[in-house]
Amino acid sequence: MRVTVLGCQSPYPGPGGATPGYLIQTEQANLLLDCGSGVISQLGRYLPLYQLDAVVLSHYHHDHVADVGVLQYGLMVHQQSGERSPVEPLPLYAPPEPAEKAREMTYRQATKHLPIDDTARATIVDMQLSFWRTDHAMPCYAVKIEAGGKTLVYGADSGPGTDWKPFAAGADLFICEGTFLRRNKPQQPMGHLSVEEAASLAQALSCKALMITHLFPEYREEEVREEAAGFTNGPCLVAKVGLQVQLS
Repeated sequence: MRVTVLGCQSPYPGPGGATPGYLIQTEQANLLLDCGSGVISQLGRYLPLYQLDAVVLSHYHHDHVADVGVLQYGLMVHQQSGERSPVEPLPLYAPPEPAEKAREMTYRQATKHLPIDDTARATIVDMQLSFWRTDHAMPCYAVKIEAGGKTLVYGADSGPGTDWKPFAAGADLFICEGTFLRRNKPQQPMGHLSVEEAASLAQALSCKALMITHLFPEYREEEVREEAAGFTNGPCLVAKVGLQVQLS
């Protein structure tokens, strides 16, 4: 299973960057996790848009879904040109709420919305997916992907109220947000984690590797690494566009 970071910034992309988006690939499947601003442009470096097998959206905040409309337009054009079947819409797994946002996930024959919750399971060719509700301002779901004997957990957006142990313990790679540094962490929890909290969480869960993501564009990699020093179980990666990780 290979992970390619297409976007990792929030709440907006810096120059040449993109907000959250991750391409997950096996020898048989291509899955896009989240579809933020700039993600579709970055995707084209690695995979033609029409070769996606599915998309998972953690929630409907703009930084995670800004490129969904252009994804739908692009797929429609590829269907018209014969590069993708016109009668097989791309599965788009996403929360059912807010309902008005969920309705937009089905677009002509290009995409079809499939709702997710804590009980949902999905098979994307050789990937097995499950979902977990997180502590966030709107319905938001983490995603666990199991393939080839490896486990990847994408934490999406999450506050400290999320009970991670039943879902993420022992993950081979935990992609976890580090929205705040010590210098700008709010006094009251607000549905996001700091870099320090992400590192402590991954350490307590005995994750084998950690990737810190959801970073403000002006953060420096060195300061993120310094505040993630609490994670010592394995490699600690700071997400950036183009970073690739092979789980094998």
